[in-house]
Amino acid sequence: MSSTSSNPPAKDELNLIFFSISHQLLLQLSTGPMLVAIVGGKAIAETLQAIGQASEEVFRGDRLPLLDFPVETESQTAERSAIE
Repeated sequence: MSSTSSNPPAKDELNLIFFSISHQLLLQLSTGPMLVAIVGGKAIAETLQAIGQASEEVFRGDRLPLLDFPVETESQTAERSAIE
């Protein structure tokens, strides 16, 4: 006894108004842009992280120049307190 199905095999196609597209073709066409998006997203994330680290370096104190502050003598301190 052979078993046969009365249902026709399901078509693996996307039926549009004027034409139909195979699911395999859609998968093949979408694989490339998806890989580019994943790799591009990773590159953008690494770039943003590098920019963030570089901006932290700007605000770090060891990169700033040393400023020479004048040292006040006792006579200058006495003059200042007399003026105030």
